[in-house]
Amino acid sequence: MTHRRDRRGWPSRGLHRLALAALAITTAAVPTIAVTGAGAAGAAPAPSSAVAAAPAAPDLGAGTLVLDPSMSTAEIQAKVDAIAASQVSNEMGPERYAILFKPGTYGSAADPLNFQVGYYTEVAGLGKNPGDVVINGSVYVHNQCTNGSCIALNNFWRSMSNLTINVNNSSAGCYANEFWAVSQAAPLRRVHVNGTTTLMDYCTGPSFASGGFIADSKFEGTVINGSQQQFFVRNSTLNGWSNGVWNQVFSGVEGAPAECFPAAAACGGPYTTVAKTSVSREKPYLYVDDQGAYRVFVPSAATDTSGVSWESGSTPGRSIGIGDFYVARPSDSALAINRELARGRNLLLTPGVYHLDQTLKVKRADTVVLGLGLASLTTTNGQVAMSVADVPGVDIAGITFDAGPVSSPVLLQIGTKRAAGTPAASRAGWSSAADPTALQDVFFRIGGPYVGKAKVSLEVNSDHVVLDDIWAWRADHGNGVGWTSNTADTGLIVNGDHVTATGLFVEHYQKTEVIWNGEHGSVTFFQNELPYDPPSQAAWQSRPGHDGYPALLVGAGVKSFSGTGMGSYSFFNQGIDIFAENAFEVPTTPGVRLHNLLTIFLDPSNGKGGIRHVVNGVGGSSTIANPDVPVTVVDYP
Repeated sequence: MTHRRDRRGWPSRGLHRLALAALAITTAAVPTIAVTGAGAAGAAPAPSSAVAAAPAAPDLGAGTLVLDPSMSTAEIQAKVDAIAASQVSNEMGPERYAILFKPGTYGSAADPLNFQVGYYTEVAGLGKNPGDVVINGSVYVHNQCTNGSCIALNNFWRSMSNLTINVNNSSAGCYANEFWAVSQAAPLRRVHVNGTTTLMDYCTGPSFASGGFIADSKFEGTVINGSQQQFFVRNSTLNGWSNGVWNQVFSGVEGAPAECFPAAAACGGPYTTVAKTSVSREKPYLYVDDQGAYRVFVPSAATDTSGVSWESGSTPGRSIGIGDFYVARPSDSALAINRELARGRNLLLTPGVYHLDQTLKVKRADTVVLGLGLASLTTTNGQVAMSVADVPGVDIAGITFDAGPVSSPVLLQIGTKRAAGTPAASRAGWSSAADPTALQDVFFRIGGPYVGKAKVSLEVNSDHVVLDDIWAWRADHGNGVGWTSNTADTGLIVNGDHVTATGLFVEHYQKTEVIWNGEHGSVTFFQNELPYDPPSQAAWQSRPGHDGYPALLVGAGVKSFSGTGMGSYSFFNQGIDIFAENAFEVPTTPGVRLHNLLTIFLDPSNGKGGIRHVVNGVGGSSTIANPDVPVTVVDYP
């Protein structure tokens, strides 16, 4: 994603607030505060069956702010505003924060709590259910404004989860709603909003946005999509959705718009609507139980579901005491973390950047690896950052993987790559349909904060894996960016069978962006941008006479695969014509089916070349002749 995007012509029907004049907002300087975790210093204690009379709070690191409802609104406001002042413009910085609310009510009708969320900031409730933490006010993300241009295209790497918001910011003028103007890697999960939510900041222009992901959430008021070019909503409840632009996808969403693809005057759109989510596993989360003890809740896997998991009571799953986790710090060595994983402990990464000189190895079934404050793992010597053994039920969530200056073969490897033709019967202990391995809110970067190189970001070799909100990004801006600098072939390779992706974002890799070799795979919502910077057509050809690389390639021998709501966009910025022959390349066989595909040519003022076909030579071209206009294929074959 980049500031170079053009976002034209998004529908405005029904959006009366967009007629409001933008307000000039000024913010007083807020002094920096020290943010510290509660409790005694040091790692979490070893597991114990003893019941503590007064459980001690774990030390969750210097970047974690734990808030209590006994604190005054003014005190809380000062703390959260100080973090926002540090993070709103800190796109490539190393600072990481988790703002955690203990069960209770924050703010009031007369004295609401309204605060902004910047980069690398997680906001989460510590209740068992979203209703246990209530904020009267708003938790918001606005446009980034540079030289008079205000957009949300680069509003990445932040999150909000597990709380209820009673929207109360009526004094904010144009901003008097729940604003979440974001793009990739900025998920909403387990959020209940009473009031209007807008996914764009329409108060300052041009207001372009390019998100995003919502899961397990309920909205009592209308959600304004506005300028969001694409958005994915899974297992949620809506009470109105304003419009679409290019690719709005709903899976298992009660109250979702009816399917309408491509967009049409009779039904609005473009909407892709799937009645039920075939396979899902909600993200684990930290909470405080009735005795004041910290625990991690791990939701169970589910099949063929719709609506939120907590509507009729607590989400099904298991609870793990904090004593069964190693609570890691960025100062910990990879050796020390591996020692604790080998002891059978789960892993909680407190906020920060972890520089690893060896691979973190997850070997035990059902291990949970949970990051707070978008904790980042960075390779230092070209190794794999993390590997998972051939075991079921591992859950990795809330982590960013950064490539280091020495090229890694893979950043995250799930399971061992098996020999071709290995029968499923011999892999029976590796995976489980009832207990799938899952990744939620896991992000990958090649370049951006510094020079990074990795051939592949994510390789999935295990069967029965759920990929839920994945963004693999070869940086198009930031530090260490260039065709020969942040080198990376492929964002995702899937070799395992029965792998399900819900919300898959893969951008700017130098060869095929996604390679899918496993059987019975499924992708619901795919967003892609081809690399901006191929220096010549000769440097970007999958084979002689075949220009470019596809965004997603299904292996020639695959017999079963489904893809729904998938888009690929082109913007080649080297001033020469660069073409991709197809956005999608798949075997033509009855079991491989694609539904609601599109391509887009971005930025007619600077872009060149384009995409000649949508899939396998089918579908028209997207070039300067039809900029910012979706070229669609509804069904293939």
